[in-house]
Amino acid sequence: MSTKEKLCLSCGEPIKGRTDKKFCDDQCRSNYNNRLNSENSVQVRIINNILKKNRKLLETVIGNDGKGKISKQKLMEKGFNFKYFTQIHTTQKGSVYKLCYEYAYLPIENDFVFVVKWETEK
Repeated sequence: MSTKEKLCLSCGEPIKGRTDKKFCDDQCRSNYNNRLNSENSVQVRIINNILKKNRKLLETVIGNDGKGKISKQKLMEKGFNFKYFTQIHTTQKGSVYKLCYEYAYLPIENDFVFVVKWETEK
């Protein structure tokens, strides 16, 4: 009876033990899965970092009253990226707010944006 030797999916070394094993040890299993996950999530990680930075910048504009105003130029100089936001909300009056998580901004006159901490429905 000839049994084929199974090789570790991560390092290629022969596997000893159970017949259904795919990896020689926990380190190889972890390395293999990390490699798979990192290849698939690079773009997601980049976008999440942009969104988190946008959120943090909007948070700095908010005053004690939960709102604030800043020029688009100043936001861009600090690294704000207007292409990325988490959702859009249109009010009954037709104002279109773009949100980065719980902070919303609305373009207003003279190239400024109005920033507010968005109250979500409970």
